[in-house]
Amino acid sequence: MSEMNAATLPIVTLFDTMTGKKQELQTMEPGRCGIYCCGPTVYGLSHLGNARAALVPDVMVRFLRHQGYDVKYVRNITDIDDKIIKRSGEEGIPAQEVADKYAAEYKRDMVDLNILDPDVEPRVSDHIPQIVDLVQTLLDKDLAYEVEGDVYYRVKNFKGYGKLSKRNIEEMLESAGSRIDVDERKETPLDFALWKAAKPGEPAWDSPWGQGRPGWHIECSAMSSTHLGDSFDIHGGGRDLIFPHHENEIAQSQGAHGEDSYARYWSHNGFIDFDGEKMSKSLGNFFTTREITALYDPEAVRYFLLTVHYRSGLNFEVVVKCPACEALMDKDGQESGRCPACETETPTDDLRKQVRFPGLEEADDRLAYIYSTLSQARRFLATAKKPGNEEPVAGAVAGMLEAFVAHMRNDFNTSGALGALSKPLGEVNALLDSGKGVSKAVRYLTIERFVSDMEEVATVLGCFGQDPDQWLANRRDGKASRLGLDIAKVKDLLVKRTTARGDKDWEAADRIRDELTKLGVGVQDGPNGSVWSFL
Repeated sequence: MSEMNAATLPIVTLFDTMTGKKQELQTMEPGRCGIYCCGPTVYGLSHLGNARAALVPDVMVRFLRHQGYDVKYVRNITDIDDKIIKRSGEEGIPAQEVADKYAAEYKRDMVDLNILDPDVEPRVSDHIPQIVDLVQTLLDKDLAYEVEGDVYYRVKNFKGYGKLSKRNIEEMLESAGSRIDVDERKETPLDFALWKAAKPGEPAWDSPWGQGRPGWHIECSAMSSTHLGDSFDIHGGGRDLIFPHHENEIAQSQGAHGEDSYARYWSHNGFIDFDGEKMSKSLGNFFTTREITALYDPEAVRYFLLTVHYRSGLNFEVVVKCPACEALMDKDGQESGRCPACETETPTDDLRKQVRFPGLEEADDRLAYIYSTLSQARRFLATAKKPGNEEPVAGAVAGMLEAFVAHMRNDFNTSGALGALSKPLGEVNALLDSGKGVSKAVRYLTIERFVSDMEEVATVLGCFGQDPDQWLANRRDGKASRLGLDIAKVKDLLVKRTTARGDKDWEAADRIRDELTKLGVGVQDGPNGSVWSFL
């Protein structure tokens, strides 16, 4: 990016966890932005919390690039961890195979959700030399100590410890919480492992302190420094990582490179909860991304996650129906597996398959409305004659993109940005229905602007970018499959109805339409034949 272009970049604000307030984004190098995000520990299928933690920086990166920034985005893979080692024992395969297997599954889920690949996706196992060097630096600065092949960070020697999470080190030392490991070899309970001595059967690497493997926190400090430098612009992750993980990263990196180093801004997304008050413990407050996308289109899941500001908590409303009588089951019924209405008993695994998410169904309907509008708008533009004269674009459509961008510049407010589309959508649908009250030129140019601006919206949000007709057809077929609708029967009836209409047997055509209506299917006739959809 040229110096002149960098100087004219628009103001973007983001909430900084460190200062506790919104800040104007002022990158270290004008026009360039380095972003590091903590990625997954790959020991199982990703859950929806992982998906949200990946989606938030994905939208940030998309928008900053849309605004003219040259972004370098790094998201790591943790492929060395206690949980991976445990899963290795459970599955009877080497730990690295476990990591490779679930890293590939994570990638599949991210592709389904249209989450862009990071520019760099470092793995811990590829950065052992950098980690060893960083640990040695901390030892040399008296910020770490070695005990029997383990190396611990000496928290009391880092004066700023607790500044991100707003915790007082003296109070933490007095009441070492349950999240802090108790090890009598440590100088204080707050000290955390930088390097772990090898244990039989575990993966290990050479180091000056003997064979071992990295602690969790040191990994991100080493990988971010390797790929973005000792200082960079934005560090992201879930709110659950503020303490101890990000607090410990700061202690490591600033301890090694100086108090003015490391991330300039800290960004954290809120938690996801699956209706904890209404779900039994037996069904769990945990769903994999794969479980959700098996029920709903991945784009509907993405859209739903964007309807709430990234810093806010997100509650998934949950309903569970009895598979026998379809009565709603309360928490007690879920726990016992017995339906209070028909007393049918259902195993937990089978009952879990009956879970549905009304919020996602609403998101799916909204997405269908938007795609339907885009489909009709494109058909209109394909058949209508473009006016030779220029006239002002009508109403809300004229300011749609500007309003959308304004919300995104305000701490990446996707909820507000989506809200900015509502009035223009209604306006365009009114123009498509009749176009009364405006000239043909205004009608055409307004619909044309809407379609064009929605393409920009799609590049930022990662939604609305598919072929509308194909998306709507896939949605229809997927919904039919979930509801057990016989698609072959519907298609057969449509063929018979088309034949009846061709023979001008209107009575038979109407009779078939009525039969389709009983199946919950509507028919739209057009010059290229008839298409069906749900009523």
